[in-house]
This record gives sequence, structure tokens and C-alpha cells, in this order.
Amino acid sequence: MSEHGEDVWLTAAECAGRMGLTVRALRLYERLGLLAPRRTQKNWRLYGPADIARLGEIVALKRLGLSLSRIAALLSGRDADLGGLLAMQHQMLLDLRERTERGLRHVETMRAKIAAGALLSTDELLQLAKETDMTDAAQDAAAWRRYEQMRPRVEARINPALLSDYAGHYELPDGSGLVVAHRGERLFVQVTGQPEVEAFTEAEDKLFLRVVPAQLTFTRDAKGAVTGLVLHQNGFEQAAPRVDEAVTQRAEETLAERVRNRSPFPDSENLLRRAIADYQRGEPDYGHMTSPLADVARAQTEAIRDELARLGALRAIAFRGVNPQGWDVYEVTFENGKQEWAFTLAADGRFSGLYARPTL
Repeated sequence: MSEHGEDVWLTAAECAGRMGLTVRALRLYERLGLLAPRRTQKNWRLYGPADIARLGEIVALKRLGLSLSRIAALLSGRDADLGGLLAMQHQMLLDLRERTERGLRHVETMRAKIAAGALLSTDELLQLAKETDMTDAAQDAAAWRRYEQMRPRVEARINPALLSDYAGHYELPDGSGLVVAHRGERLFVQVTGQPEVEAFTEAEDKLFLRVVPAQLTFTRDAKGAVTGLVLHQNGFEQAAPRVDEAVTQRAEETLAERVRNRSPFPDSENLLRRAIADYQRGEPDYGHMTSPLADVARAQTEAIRDELARLGALRAIAFRGVNPQGWDVYEVTFENGKQEWAFTLAADGRFSGLYARPTL
């Protein structure tokens, strides 16, 4: 091992050994342009902190099923994003811990049932197999998409004539409208209940936002007309077909009326009571959540359950109104404290947003 200044540099054998790789793999990554190790006067390769960080990205992305050519294209031309890598690894470990603990609880339940002399049904055995399966492709796919969406974007100029193609009205799966406006050579995006933000071109039919890590990809029909878009955000992809202006206008008017009249969703309080009770048991109804929300909820279930256990029994729920984004907001009183809970629903009645935080 060689040292230069404050950085520690590893030989190829040392680097491969510490990373659980082979020297041959390091050579392959170098040929693909994924690594560029330092060379000594004798032409020996030395690997420093930047190389180790890049190897961490490569290993993590390979575990998500990406080919080396796809990884090379993704990482080309930019430094290792250590923050993004750590965020992805953190989320993957949280997902794995949650799945492991859920599987252990299920196994313990089944063992107790067998010990009591009962037989396991076919459905229970199938559920057992599902709960103890540690290869969750959906979670891994979401982790990869989240990582890809978080990477830095570079603005690229495209044919200005294309910008007018994107302008129009789109409907997201939760019923919200998304409006793309074209002014001069600039594009702006606004979702129902949210402020308008500027969008930037990454490539033809691809936009990205700078205020949040989100991207838009436009879809076209056989004749080349834009028929919709896909919103890439939070590890998920939401298709939004192109609609008439009346659709997004109606969404805005409905939201404004709910906010003005303080009108909660139908059966709003009961929905919240059931959600809180489920979290108190540590068994949220993920099936009553949209996929993006369920993914986030799985990682937070244990922490929310522990906090609710600290707060004690539910005492009262008071409706406080509808916020500008269309969420029903409640003050929830427990035996040992208060929280603000809020939620919003998708068009099919499932939770598409849900949070709890201490009252101010």
C-alpha cells in the first residue's frame, strides 16, 4: 500500500481484496472507462478515494441488475456521487431490514401454530414463502430508479421548434393536473396545487427540474404527436396522458373549492383512524396506498409504530382544514402528546400521500 499526502492509495491486488472483487474485474472496468487509476513511474496502478467511491457505485448498480454497458453510460462524464450512493444503500438496507423483520414475525407465528398442534394451510405456506423471500425485485428496481433520478443533470440545447410540442395539459394517476407552458425558449411545469417551476431540456423529449430531483419524458404516437408524458420521481414512474385543458382546470377548481370550503374527503376521519390503528399495530395496509407511498411507508413503519407507542392511546381527532395542496389536515391528540396528521387520496381512493409530525 502506498501513501501520497493524506490520501491512502491501494495497489490493484489490495483494492480488489478490500472490495471483494478480482484484479481482472478492475481491468475490465478500466477498459470500459469506468475507472482511471493513477499510474506510477513503473506503470503500476494505484486506486485512491475517488476510485473506491466509483467502485462502490458500480457494485451497487450491478446488484440492481444493470449491465456494465448501462452502468458505463449512466456514470460517463461525472464524478462519483457519494451522497447519492449512500442514500441508495441506506434505503436498500432499510428495505432489507423491514422485510427481514416482517419475515421473522411471520415465521414465529407459524412456529407457534405448529407447536400448538395446528396444521398450516396452503395459503399460509404460500404467504410464508412470500414473506421470507429476500429477493424483492420491485424494491431493487425502485432503488435503482431513485438513484438514477437523483443523479446530476446537464442542460442540453435541442431544436427550439420541439418546445411547443411539449406545451399542454396532462393528468397524473392521482387525478392531479400537470401543465407544461412554453414561453419564448423556456418551459415551465405546474402540478395542481403547487407553484410553477422552470423545466430544462436534457435531450429531445426529456426535461428535468432543478428544484426537485424529477424528470419528464414525453411519449409520441406513430405520427410523432406528443400523447403523454412520464413523471420520474421518488423511484417511481407515473404515466400522464395528454388531456383537454378542461380536465386540469377542473382539478384546480375542485381543489380550490375544497380548500375554500374546508371540505374533507368522504369518510376522511374514519380513513385516518384506521390508518393510525394499523400503524399502532405495526401493520399498515400497503394495499390501500399507491405504490410510491407504500414504498416509503415500508421503510418508515417501524419508526412510526415506535413513536405511536410512546404517545400512547388515541384520545381525539380534530379536522383543521384542507391545505393548498389538497391534503386533509388533522390535529391528533394522544395520551402523551399531539401530532399533526395529513393525507391525500388518489383518484381510486387509495392514500397517495400521508404524513405525521409533531404539532408546532
